[in-house]
Amino acid sequence: MGERKAVPGKDGNKYIPYEQRSGEKSVVYLTRDLSPEGLLKIYDRVSKGMEGKIAVKLHTGEAKGPNIIPRPWVKKLMEELPDASIVETNTYYEGTRYTTEEHRKTLEINGWTFCPVDITDEDGVAELPVEGGKWFDCMHVGKNLLNYDSLLALTHFKGHAMGGFGGANKNIGIGCADGRIGKKEIHTAVGSDDMWSIAKEELMERISESTKATIDHFAGHVSYINVMRNMSVSCDCEGPAASPVETPDVGILASYDILAVDNACVDLLYNLPDGGGKVMIERVETRHGLRQLSYMKEIGMGNDLYTLIDIDNDDKEITAAEAVCDVRPEWNPDMYNTFTGRNKVRLV
Repeated sequence: MGERKAVPGKDGNKYIPYEQRSGEKSVVYLTRDLSPEGLLKIYDRVSKGMEGKIAVKLHTGEAKGPNIIPRPWVKKLMEELPDASIVETNTYYEGTRYTTEEHRKTLEINGWTFCPVDITDEDGVAELPVEGGKWFDCMHVGKNLLNYDSLLALTHFKGHAMGGFGGANKNIGIGCADGRIGKKEIHTAVGSDDMWSIAKEELMERISESTKATIDHFAGHVSYINVMRNMSVSCDCEGPAASPVETPDVGILASYDILAVDNACVDLLYNLPDGGGKVMIERVETRHGLRQLSYMKEIGMGNDLYTLIDIDNDDKEITAAEAVCDVRPEWNPDMYNTFTGRNKVRLV
């Protein structure tokens, strides 16, 4: 069995300001260029170690989801990667990606047809050890994930119904766990009839331990890119039922440090002027999602201190507040649902 008995931590609803943190610093890159060119530009900063066969972990979304990373952006990036595939797993819940057959139909609907997409648990599961965890000895992932030499976590940063926010940690921790065993180990207490019986701090810790198993496997060959665009409080697993977007777009962040890049995104939300981050912050705190960050630090997954590098302005070092000082909650012409033909929300 991969599960242990443990006691969850506390204070997953309490934000720790940057100046109250301690330890080493990592580097996080930022561009405000939300375009295929911007994605390529920031990928170049974290491309070292992307060798051999590359797994691009992307949340491809439920059918007709309006907020996923635009397909043309990903297509442009994949054209630059000589031996890469998008990797996914089937879902734990019954939706349009529950079985491999349904999942492949959904991939076609959502336009993921321009490169190979490997549903890694299609042929079964594999175990990866969890070093230093308190919930798991190992985590079950899609078997085909082990066919790759490098991992690029290309994450749509947004809210999440249970995790509070979905950053690189959620993208890997839940997204690489297989649909029947690994995801059940994360979400469901042993013996419970409620498949979502694990929540708040314990859920955040389990997600993080699952992530740790995967990134330890790819150590030295893993990079993280978070796209802060169309940030609904809903995950892309909610498809067209996702809540309207009320948080302004920020940009794209990247790092070799998973904790640093996720923490930087959260810091940007807390620093958005005019209450621009209010709805996302509420979602994060009510789900105790900040425990993702504090627990990642506890188990040695990275640093919560970082140097933020503005690659749009000669690699100037800036603060989170400076990065978003000009971001306002106003109408964004990109916030248009191409599947329904409706504008999603007007922000004023």
